Amino acid sequence: MTTQISKLEVGKVRFQGMIETVRDKKSIQFIVLKDFSGKIQVTVDKIQHPEVGEVFSHLVAGSTVTVEGELVKSEYVKMGGQEVLAESVEVTSRAEVSPIGPESNIDQRIDYRWLDLRQEKNLLIFKVQTAFANAMRNFLIEKDFIEIHSPKLIGTASESGSEVFQVKYFDTFAYLAQSPQFYKQMAMAGGFGRIFECGPVFRAEKSHSRKHATEFTGFDLEFTGVESVEDVMVMEEELLTYALKDVKEKYGEQIKETFGVEVVVPNLPFPRIKLSELYNELEKRYNLIVPDDEKDDLTTEAEKLCAQFSKDVYGHEFLFVTDFGARKRAFYHHREAGIPQGYDLIWKGVEITTGAQREHDYEILKKQAEEKGLAKDVEFYLQFFKYGCQPHGGFGLGLDRITMNLLELPNLKESMFLFRGPDRLTP
Repeated sequence: MTTQISKLEVGKVRFQGMIETVRDKKSIQFIVLKDFSGKIQVTVDKIQHPEVGEVFSHLVAGSTVTVEGELVKSEYVKMGGQEVLAESVEVTSRAEVSPIGPESNIDQRIDYRWLDLRQEKNLLIFKVQTAFANAMRNFLIEKDFIEIHSPKLIGTASESGSEVFQVKYFDTFAYLAQSPQFYKQMAMAGGFGRIFECGPVFRAEKSHSRKHATEFTGFDLEFTGVESVEDVMVMEEELLTYALKDVKEKYGEQIKETFGVEVVVPNLPFPRIKLSELYNELEKRYNLIVPDDEKDDLTTEAEKLCAQFSKDVYGHEFLFVTDFGARKRAFYHHREAGIPQGYDLIWKGVEITTGAQREHDYEILKKQAEEKGLAKDVEFYLQFFKYGCQPHGGFGLGLDRITMNLLELPNLKESMFLFRGPDRLTP
């Protein structure tokens, strides 16, 4: 096995890499090779090793090679102060000229996503995403959560009864799960106590906004011992603070250098505000006028203004918004005095979470499902609560949307390995 570029040491080396650039001069060549761990300058003396120079002179960016030579320190080399003096080269693959370039838009780049991913910034995006997800896992495991993997093929339309993908399933039909919500709560009824899941989520929404996709990666959790929605909010704010601290320590400087974004580790607790109070503040401060019949939910414009409001009033990037109307909230949210005990968490003007204390009483759940016209669709789910279930709550995060927000990317297409939307099923 050859050595990763970042682990090469002074002396004789053998390693593999992909060509980033070739500068071909009369008697010398300068080649930049890279792999997932880093990059290095390779220098070829065309007088001493003409056969090596001949090989490199016919290769373009994207070609891959195995190089043998000597790694030496050099104060004249900007790239880490070292270079490899090549003695031999073996071509492992020849590339054609890339059909995309810096001027290509995101949709053109996604057509050739495997080439687009070669950009250093894209590698950093997924290193950051990995660190964020891993930090959340570590936080939850330390708090005695266990990881589950619920099915994505389900027999009935979940949650709302709409916006689901129907698929042929032998001699009948199945649906792709909108979320693992029902199975998270089944785990609560099963006595698991504290669970989380990271996996695909499917939404049949014909939305072309910067924050929507038809398939994305969800990070969900559910836990018992909840006495109010405040317990759920505390769990989330501690989780996110832990993850952001870890990401900042690992990649904060690279993120600032590459994306011009300062990773802010938020102070606890996050600010909280009721929806009605928020609308009053947004009207007073920013002259936002919203019709009364829309004030039981958060409008897109209000959501965006939350970034400025939270910064102006609390000096904070995050904002918990509570006390939504029952019309737009899920039937399984616990209610007190008719008010769903849930929240939206807004970060930098984008909703990243809907969380709630859940309703665990069978009769109440059944009644609330009937109000939404869903009693028949969720009959299997209601069975979970007929035999006893502890009070519980939870929330879900879109890992791709978190990444988009953290790095302040223009849209989800940049933060997903492969984007899926109403007009995108390839590559």
